[in-house]
Amino acid sequence: MLQIFLQGFAVYFIVWWITLFAVLPIGLRTQAEDNDIVLGTVHSAPTRFRAAFVFSMTTLISAIIYALWYIASNYFGWGFDALPQIGPSFSNV
Repeated sequence: MLQIFLQGFAVYFIVWWITLFAVLPIGLRTQAEDNDIVLGTVHSAPTRFRAAFVFSMTTLISAIIYALWYIASNYFGWGFDALPQIGPSFSNV
């Protein structure tokens, strides 16, 4: 039971981490756009970082993606074996 939970958590963590980098630029305002450039920073640095928004959106979107993956794998039987093979097979079987 613990192994199943840890596998599910590992998949959710990977999905969450990838989704974080997709959500980070949403709604981002740079210092150059706001004409408020702080000395010693890059012009493309964010004016203010909205951590609560980014982390909540990342958690919500990754939960939806994980739920779709869970339904597809457990109820429909779709997995990595169902994907078409694009490259050559190197097995001797």
